[in-house]
Amino acid sequence: MKVGDRVRVKTPLTLFNHPQHRNQPHNVEGMEGTITAILIDWEGRPISPNYKIVTAFEVEGAKRPFKAHLHEDELEVIG
Repeated sequence: MKVGDRVRVKTPLTLFNHPQHRNQPHNVEGMEGTITAILIDWEGRPISPNYKIVTAFEVEGAKRPFKAHLHEDELEVIG
């Protein structure tokens, strides 16, 4: 996986920061988005985040893309 890849959430995953379901559990399985960053360093120092893939999802009616930090096992590359 690399920045710019289109991906789909392949596992049942409950998030609480979905713009249309703020502070409520929402299953994002099946949502498609784009990888915007892969976190491997911070200000030149190596880091080891648990969820290093930042993915942006377009949500109808939202002002900006909904972003989530995910793990490789939760995503599959599409297209």
